[in-house]
Amino acid sequence: MIYLSLFWEFIKIGMFSFGGAYGAIPMIREAVISKGWLDEEMFTNMIAVSESTPGPIMVNTATYIGNIQAGFMGALVSTIGVVLPSFLIILLIAALLKNALKNRYVQAALNGIKPCLAGVILATGVYMIFSIAFNDINSFEFDIIALIIFAVLTAAVILRKIIHKKELSPIALIVFSAVLGAVLY
Repeated sequence: MIYLSLFWEFIKIGMFSFGGAYGAIPMIREAVISKGWLDEEMFTNMIAVSESTPGPIMVNTATYIGNIQAGFMGALVSTIGVVLPSFLIILLIAALLKNALKNRYVQAALNGIKPCLAGVILATGVYMIFSIAFNDINSFEFDIIALIIFAVLTAAVILRKIIHKKELSPIALIVFSAVLGAVLY
């Protein structure tokens, strides 16, 4: 039964997530917390690990949750569930609908989805910042160390942009944040 539940939840996520993993994080969060597969803290940690490891975040997340819930077969079923819709859609587009993306109605639909997706990604980012910065999202207990790390990382990104006219490498940012976390925690 757990395999069917994992497959069903992750195929829904794979079917209805536009814009990649950041747009899917709210859907994944809703699914795993409502099913009791993870709590808020475990979910936030799992997203951080999924972002830090190689591969698509949605696949890493599905594999991780599936493995926690039902071992190797759970990981396999969850991963297939999240990947299958995209695979089938791309296969269909490649085989039958080569000109679909040139269609003005398809373009109009995709252009209508973009602002909504930007809002979902922004809301996810704000939620993740607040869930990390506050010990309890419903209270105002600050995690001062998390706020210091966030401030230092934000300052590093801004200063790099102002002084060197370049963006800070994501790899350097991950390494820098890992060092700060290890030192301050």
